[in-house]
Amino acid sequence: MATKAESAEAASNEYTARHLSVLEGLEAVRKRPGMYIGSTDSRGLMHCLWEIIDNAVDEALEGYCDTINVTLHPDHSVSVHDNGRGIPVDKVKNVGLSGVEVVFTKLHAGGKFGGGSYGSAGGLHGVGSSVVNALSARLDVQVDRGGKTHQMTFRRGEPGRFDDTKDRTPNSPFEPFTKSSKLDIVGKTKRGVSGTRVRFWADFQIFPETEGFDWESLLNRARQTAFLVPGLTINCVDERGDEPVEETMRYDGGVVDFVDFLAADGAVTDTMRIQGEGTYNETVQRLNEDGHLRPVEVERTCIVDIALRWGVGYDTTERAFVNIIATPKGGTHVQGFENALVKMVRDQVEKNPRRYKVTKKDGRVDKEDVLAGMTAVITVSFPEPQFEGQTKEVLGTPQIRQVVNRVVTDYFTTRFKSTKRDVKQTNDALIEKVVGEMKARVSARMHKEISRRKNALESSSLPAKLADCRSNDVETSELFIVEGDSALGTAKFARDSEHQALFPIRGKILNVQKKSTADMLQNAECSAIIQVIGAGSGRTFDLSQARYGKIVLMTDADVDGAHIRTLLLTLFFRYMRPLVEAGRVYAAVPPLHRIDVPKQGRKKAEIIYTYSEEELQRELGKLRRAGRNYKEPIQRYKGLGEMDADQLAETTMDPKHRTLRRITLEDEEAVLEAERMFELLMGSEVAPRREFIVLGADDFDREKIDA
Repeated sequence: MATKAESAEAASNEYTARHLSVLEGLEAVRKRPGMYIGSTDSRGLMHCLWEIIDNAVDEALEGYCDTINVTLHPDHSVSVHDNGRGIPVDKVKNVGLSGVEVVFTKLHAGGKFGGGSYGSAGGLHGVGSSVVNALSARLDVQVDRGGKTHQMTFRRGEPGRFDDTKDRTPNSPFEPFTKSSKLDIVGKTKRGVSGTRVRFWADFQIFPETEGFDWESLLNRARQTAFLVPGLTINCVDERGDEPVEETMRYDGGVVDFVDFLAADGAVTDTMRIQGEGTYNETVQRLNEDGHLRPVEVERTCIVDIALRWGVGYDTTERAFVNIIATPKGGTHVQGFENALVKMVRDQVEKNPRRYKVTKKDGRVDKEDVLAGMTAVITVSFPEPQFEGQTKEVLGTPQIRQVVNRVVTDYFTTRFKSTKRDVKQTNDALIEKVVGEMKARVSARMHKEISRRKNALESSSLPAKLADCRSNDVETSELFIVEGDSALGTAKFARDSEHQALFPIRGKILNVQKKSTADMLQNAECSAIIQVIGAGSGRTFDLSQARYGKIVLMTDADVDGAHIRTLLLTLFFRYMRPLVEAGRVYAAVPPLHRIDVPKQGRKKAEIIYTYSEEELQRELGKLRRAGRNYKEPIQRYKGLGEMDADQLAETTMDPKHRTLRRITLEDEEAVLEAERMFELLMGSEVAPRREFIVLGADDFDREKIDA
C-alpha cells in the first residue's frame, strides 16, 4: 500500500507545466462565470450558444459562409455547423499550439485582433470560444480544411481524448494531454469543402440541471440574424421532443424588411433608409514581430445602415446592432442616432411654429415625443468595436457617436429641404405626430392626479353632470354614458343609485380617429369621460385605477344613436384600449317597440318589448294566433327619453331583465382587424371609405334599416 509521501509524489508528477499553461486562465472563468456570460441560468447558457453562433456569422459577414445549422440535442448538448473557412489548424507562431487549441483554450486569442482576417466582427474580445469551452462538461470541435477533417476534444477546458466506444457523453473515459497535445485527423473531405462543427454539453457544475436551451430564444436570434445578413440560411433543429422540430430562416431583404416585420401598427410615414459611412482615428495595441504590443494609430471606417418609420401607436421599438451583434442596452451608436433625430425634428418644429400650431406654453419637443410610435433598426459595422463587458449589451466605442450623428443629420437635412410632394407630405405627417405627442404630454398633467376613486371624489375637477353611485366597490359599480339630458333625467329614477352612475354627453363627440391626441384632450366631452373613468389615457392608462367595473354605452336605438356609440367606441379603442381588452365596455340594447296587451278573460294584461321589426311582427303574429288583442298604434320608441323610469329600468338598466352587448377583442388578429376597420370607417382618408361603401352597395337591404 502506498504511503502518503508516495501518493503526494505521484500526484506531483501528474501535475505538469502543461496543466498550468492551459487551465490557468480558464479556471478564472469557471470561478467567476457571471463576469463573462452574465449569469448561470438559462440566459447565460444561451449566451454560450450565441458565442459559437456569432463566430459562424462572422464568417458569413466576410462572404465565406452561407449556411449555419444549429441543433439542440436531447442530452443537454447543442451543435453548431457552418460551411465557412474552418478554424486554422496549423501551428500558431510563438505559441507552439494549433489554431484550434489556441482558440478554445487561450483567453484573448483569435483571428480578430490583427485586422487582417476580419473586416468587422462581433467576437472581438477573443474569449468567446474559450469561455464556452471552460464552462462545458465536454466540447468537441471538428474542422474541415485542406481535404481533411481535424478533431480536438476538451473536458472543462482541458484538451485530451474521450473513449467513445460505448457512448458519446461527457462521462466517457477521458485521457488528458500532458506533455504535448495533438489535433487528430479523423476523416477526409471533398475538395473545396470547409467548415467548423462545434458541439458542447452544459456543465451541471456551473449551470443547474433544470436549465436548458430556449427554443424560442434561438428562433428569435436566428430570425434576427437572417434579416441582418441577407442571403444567409440558418437551419434550427430541436431534437428534444418526441419528434424533431425544424425551422429555416432566410431573408434576402435588409433592415427595411426587419422594420416592416417589427412594426405592427398603421403607418404614419413610409419606411426610411439611412445609409452612410464615416472615418475616425483610433490608437490600438498591435503585436510587432517580436510578439510585443505597441501602440499604433489607425484610421477606421464605420458603415451605418438604419431603417425607421413612425406608426399611429405610441410604443417605441428600437433594435440596435454592432456587426450584427445585438446591443439591447444601446451604446454610443444609439446615442448618436437619437441625439441627431431629436435635434433635427426639434429644429424643424421651432422653425415653423405657426405652421404646426405650437405656442410657448407647449414647451420644447422632448426625446420621448420624437420616439413615440417609432420602429427603428440601427446597425453599424466597423473593426474591433469596444463593448462594455463580454455580454456585448452596450457599445462603448466613443467615436461611433459622432459618425452616426453625422450620417443621420445629413439625411434629415436633405429630407426636410426636399421639394418632392410625397416627401413633404410624409415630413408634415411626422412633425404633426411629434407635436401631437408633445401637446399630449403637457396636457396629461391635468389627468395625472385623477387616478384613484377616493382622490377623484375629493377632487373638484370631476364634471358636475356626473351622477355618481354611492358604492366604492369597483367590481359591482357601473357607469352608464347616456345620450342627452332628457335620458339622464329618466335614468336617474330608473337606476340603482347604490351601484349605477350616470354621465350624459351632448350629441356627437369628437371623432378621435381623425384628430391628434392634443385635440382629443382639449375636447370637453372626451376629457370629461377620461376624468370620470379616472384611469388616464393612452400610455398613462392604468386599468387598475378605473373607477367602474362596467362601462355601458346607452344611446338611442336609431341612426344617430348608433353613430354616437361608434364615436364612443373609437375613443375607448384608441385611448382606453385595456378597458375593451378586459371586456369591461358594453353597449346597452334598448327596445324599439312596446306592445300593450290588455286583460282578456282569465288572461292577465301583458307588456311585451321587441328589439327589431322582425321580432315585432313575430310577436304580433303569436298574439293574433292566440286570439289576443293589443292596443294600437304600437308604441315606437324614438329615444330613451320617451320611456318612463319603470320602463327604462325594466328594459335597459335592471341586471335581471336587460340585455347588454359586450365589446371584445379576442386575440391579436382581432386587434389588428379592429385597427384597420376603425381607420377605414373613421379615419381621415376619404377615398378608401368611399370605395368600401360603393363595393358594399350591392349588399344593401332597405329592410335592415329601421327608420
